[in-house]
Amino acid sequence: MRRIINYSWIGKGAWIGKGLLTGMVIFAAASCTKLDNYTGPKETLMGTIIDSSTGQPLQNSTGDLRLTAYELSWGTTTGNTVTPEYFNIKSDGTFINTKVFKGKYRLYPTDGAFVPIVYTNSSGAQVDSGSDTVDVSGVKNVVFKVSPFLKVEWVGDPVLNADKTVTVSIKISRGTAVPDRIFNVTDIYLFISTTPYDGNGSFDSKLSNQVSYSGTAGNLILGQTVAISSKAALGASRPYYVRVGARTADNVNKRYNYNVPRQVNVP
Repeated sequence: MRRIINYSWIGKGAWIGKGLLTGMVIFAAASCTKLDNYTGPKETLMGTIIDSSTGQPLQNSTGDLRLTAYELSWGTTTGNTVTPEYFNIKSDGTFINTKVFKGKYRLYPTDGAFVPIVYTNSSGAQVDSGSDTVDVSGVKNVVFKVSPFLKVEWVGDPVLNADKTVTVSIKISRGTAVPDRIFNVTDIYLFISTTPYDGNGSFDSKLSNQVSYSGTAGNLILGQTVAISSKAALGASRPYYVRVGARTADNVNKRYNYNVPRQVNVP
């Protein structure tokens, strides 16, 4: 338990002048304060979320994907009575936290556009198909493999057109064969940004372009080469970053699956 405790007491019925009372309260508070001297967190937990369909780190958007961590040192081995912590995962699928308390943790990635590793089924039971329980001491590196709903691949390089719009070509395919995790494709989005953190959390809405589909229409683009262009010219003479996100009606988080961002230089 890491906290600061203060004790102060004045006897019942005691009459003390205002100045003396104030001095006694201050003295009591100062002399009876117990400061927390518990060693601060200094262990490192790092790792990578791997896309099982490509063998490469899972591309995502900043803030979309988190690592769920149950510290089991003070609770049950199932984690059911422990409040979880959440560590952010970077858009390139990696994470690092250098301020973790030493202990035993149950870990798994969550919230992303992939088949959940841990979830509650229709009967109310928890299904766990790949969490990891590890002892964190010093530097601990962990790797998780996940099956994305969709796989987005580049077909050639981005093309800067004569009018300074940009056109990209991509191919989208299923990343999982699990029947109850296959959903209709709802939209694809060409995200354009002036930073490498390009994605649904950071993009230029005047340049980026979304194509939406209804019903099963979006499924027809699977396995095909699809071209999509920016809505307007990339006006400034500077680098831009482009990538495509594709999304399904997964009924939970509505996150995008992405390809790797690529840089486009406007002369």
